[in-house]
Amino acid sequence: MSTEPELDAETDADAEPMATAGRPEDLAGDLGSAIADTPEYERFAEAKAEVERSPEAQEKVQEFERLRDEFMLARQTGEASQEDLQKLQTAQQELHEVPAMAEFLDAQNRLDARLERISDAVSVELDFDFGDRIGACCQD
Repeated sequence: MSTEPELDAETDADAEPMATAGRPEDLAGDLGSAIADTPEYERFAEAKAEVERSPEAQEKVQEFERLRDEFMLARQTGEASQEDLQKLQTAQQELHEVPAMAEFLDAQNRLDARLERISDAVSVELDFDFGDRIGACCQD
């Protein structure tokens, strides 16, 4: 057994415990709930569900993924051709032309823009780029 005193997960050795109501983790949960209530997120979730229900979209997704996997393997072995790349690009274009997928991509772009504005607002308060510090949440 360790004789080291256990530190509360919410504190460190140099900091005093924060009041629960003002903890950034709690506020982040509130922010997540607020984001989920935005029209952009609601539209994104609906469009995503529609893509998942669409047989045409699912067929095109599977075809694109198959061609992408084949292309990546061919590229790793040095056997990828311009024709292979063209097939992959054509499959992607066909996927993006499926109405459900086009709606999803538009909704995703609008949500990404909203999340970028939120990240910018947080960054102003922190005086550094919050989005870059937490990872690629909004990037392709």
